[in-house]
Amino acid sequence: MRIRPPRKRARLALLAAGAATLAATTALVVPQTAGAAETAPVGYGAGTTGGGAASAVTVTTLAAFKTAVTGDTAKVVKVSGLISLSGQVDIGSNTTVLGVGSASGFTGGGLRLKKVTNVVVRNLNISKPVAPADGITVQASTKVWIDHNSFSSDRDHGKDYYDGLLDVTHASDYVTVSWNTFKNHYKGSLVGHSDNNASEDTGHLRVTYHHNWFDNVNSRIPSLRFGTGHFYDNYVVGADTAVHSRMGAQMLVENNVFRSTAVAVTTNRDSDVDGYANLTGNDLGGATTEISQVGTFTKPPYSYTAEPASTVVASVTSGAGTGKL
Repeated sequence: MRIRPPRKRARLALLAAGAATLAATTALVVPQTAGAAETAPVGYGAGTTGGGAASAVTVTTLAAFKTAVTGDTAKVVKVSGLISLSGQVDIGSNTTVLGVGSASGFTGGGLRLKKVTNVVVRNLNISKPVAPADGITVQASTKVWIDHNSFSSDRDHGKDYYDGLLDVTHASDYVTVSWNTFKNHYKGSLVGHSDNNASEDTGHLRVTYHHNWFDNVNSRIPSLRFGTGHFYDNYVVGADTAVHSRMGAQMLVENNVFRSTAVAVTTNRDSDVDGYANLTGNDLGGATTEISQVGTFTKPPYSYTAEPASTVVASVTSGAGTGKL
């Protein structure tokens, strides 16, 4: 085929086209880097900017932090050091809260986003939120990005000693939870607090979880009522019940990895009304599924690239949590 010049040119053109196709195909399967969503959230929380380009203020005490995050003007608040607190601190709208280094954050309680919009929380260690406080509560709020944080407690106490690590309730909407670690806890992440809250929650509670690492978290990974959840490229280890869709919720569970987990996905536990789930591309690792209803949510209304399950463990274990930005 190389003897005649016209055929040579044609072969070179084919080779170039083939290389371009291969490159495009390869781009779809290369693992996302640790800072894959570093400049902006992917998913339902897309467009969340927090404090944007506002000048940053660094705080080292609880009193200074409470003052700095109050109000709805654009602000960037950096937390330096580990601050003990009891209960929760309310965060105003148009706020970015950013941990300094890999060990800054809060222990004993957490943050509350109540009736606010446009909030970013990144690079914080949030540990041991004693009930009734959650590590982070998102309540009646919209446009939230929770990214590259490390949530943890211990399982030395009863399951109700600590509350949730990250709960999204009361018709909150447009939330992305990405590149976080959730470790050593009973009740991981609850979306929709009650079976009796349909009138408020229906049509809301749209949440994306991607590239999170749930390690030794018993359940609620997440538990979703009424809303719409996209759970992709997450790594779940050591759960009893992981993804739980209930009260008519729609879940798309895509390209995740489950290890040492009893039930990877269920739609028919604990509530009077079952949920819906679609599963695609997951590595269940021997976990069972309990799918009583296959849902209609098969394609999210936003652009994203899901890496294959075969690369998720490497990506998530190297990239999730604090100190990776």
